[in-house]
Amino acid sequence: MTKLMKELEELPEGFSQPTALPATPDEQREWQGANRDWWETHPMRYDWKGEIPYEEFSKEFFAEIDRRFFSLAALYAPWKKIPFDVLIDFDSLKDKDVLEIGVGNGSHAQLLAAHAKSFVAIDLTDYAVRSTAARMRTFGLAATVRQMDAEQMLFPDDSFDFIWSWGSIHHSANTRKALEEMHRVLRPGGEALVMVYHRTFWEYYVQGALLALLSGQILKQAALHKSIQRRTDGAMARYYKRSEWDRLVSDLFLIRDVRIYGKKTELVPIPAGRLKDLLVRSIPNGVSRFVTNTCGWGSFLVSRLRKKTV
Repeated sequence: MTKLMKELEELPEGFSQPTALPATPDEQREWQGANRDWWETHPMRYDWKGEIPYEEFSKEFFAEIDRRFFSLAALYAPWKKIPFDVLIDFDSLKDKDVLEIGVGNGSHAQLLAAHAKSFVAIDLTDYAVRSTAARMRTFGLAATVRQMDAEQMLFPDDSFDFIWSWGSIHHSANTRKALEEMHRVLRPGGEALVMVYHRTFWEYYVQGALLALLSGQILKQAALHKSIQRRTDGAMARYYKRSEWDRLVSDLFLIRDVRIYGKKTELVPIPAGRLKDLLVRSIPNGVSRFVTNTCGWGSFLVSRLRKKTV
């Protein structure tokens, strides 16, 4: 069990399938409220294997968050000069107004703000806004950080050239609504680079079934879905097959590129602990990238989307 494991009864009522959308406005509000509450109390600090031993919002605090996050990312998406430059052309951002949706503690925000013409970040939670705003001040970066729901953005139409969202909108109450808003605020020809969770045979079905078996829930209704939701972060998280994601976005965006990435830990289908850590360390990084990225078994579906215009 990890620190992020949730009780089954904590799942938002009605969220019964891996890509389910809310059936009513009331359900949408309830789901988004559950999201906000969860992330306020579980900010993405990568501290589930040990508390961060530095003053909150200090330079050392942010450096430790980045060290943990980027050391994990380097295993599945190694970079040349800057973390995530395998995906982001940082040099091209100097003439672009950039928006990030879902900032957490601002690891990506710091990279983007340092290279963009202008940078705006939004997050559903007060904690993420306070943390990322403090980070921008600490490192002397120009940025606007606002608490805002991505499903109801307050920006005018055609406000941004580039949108970045890493592991955020699949948690939103209505991912489709967030995509519609992204389309609205992008300028003609603008692009979004988005990561959502990928529903794969190995990481989702095999490991989900094992979790259901170990928890004694295997014979209960929606056992696989509930077991995956118990393990993952957020009050809820959608997992998309490539074909489902294409259908969801294709009337709004031209899909220019799709890549699959995944963490090395996904290859070892046993609960977290010393044995799993030992087995994970024994797998060469090149082997893990071949399986998760090249073979497409990873849980991160990353797509480059260009705004369609009439």
